[in-house]
Amino acid sequence: MNTMKLTAGVDVGTSAVKAVVMGFGQGEPKVLGTWRERILRRDAAQVAELAYEAALEAAKAKKSDVAYVASTGEGDELEFRDGHFYGMTTHARGAAFLVPGAKAVVDIGALHARVMCIEGVKVVRSKMTSQCAAGTGQFLENIARYLGIRTDEIGPLSLAATRAEVCSGICAVLSETDVINMVSRGVNTGEILRGVHDSIAQRLARLLRSADASGTVVLTGGLAADTGLAGSMRRQLSSDKGAPLEIVAHPLSTFAGAIGAALWGEFRYERLKKSGAAGEELRASA
Repeated sequence: MNTMKLTAGVDVGTSAVKAVVMGFGQGEPKVLGTWRERILRRDAAQVAELAYEAALEAAKAKKSDVAYVASTGEGDELEFRDGHFYGMTTHARGAAFLVPGAKAVVDIGALHARVMCIEGVKVVRSKMTSQCAAGTGQFLENIARYLGIRTDEIGPLSLAATRAEVCSGICAVLSETDVINMVSRGVNTGEILRGVHDSIAQRLARLLRSADASGTVVLTGGLAADTGLAGSMRRQLSSDKGAPLEIVAHPLSTFAGAIGAALWGEFRYERLKKSGAAGEELRASA
């Protein structure tokens, strides 16, 4: 551990904080520790501190071992960070690290979804969903609550369904009303979820096509782990008339923003080191 340089990334989202500790030595950088902590009704800065400390513990490291702490998302006010990086930049960098050769990223958060077309680690085009919350993590959490299931059950139940119950894709309010009506009619839970996923997938597919995405597309953000949504996206994109797109979700996709922040933090640290910045000067230069 002593021969390896460490940096950390802390991604403060609307509903959760993701933290990672990465090691840099010989060979490729390594993710040494991760942690995801729900914010709920707590202070986001305090949750970020908890998530960072938990990631350090997972990495078997101490704060004094870390050369640079980079924040992203809504973490620009964190007192313990050394520098802050724009979320689009960090998700692109994290996705490119997790899936080398990726050409696009779909970041699906609690309140918004956005598409970034990338070349290497550089964002060349981007598109974001409208302000309607349908197609976001918060929307799916609401649906799970109506259905009386855990969020980790959403994907498997959707994948197991053999058909989809059509759900409104116009807005979150209408979609949730549709789901409530389906429950009252006794529609199968898996069929409801598959319909909801299909509705979200149509929105995201349109976003990808409008951004002129191509090649391998990496899912990041809170919904990257939703296997049902990934399945609906693959079906939607294979049935439209656009160019072939490969939808990929890495096991660490949820942490892509934090990973990207840690990677950019290492880059900035080396630049500052070469220019002679150190100690408090490093923090002031960030």
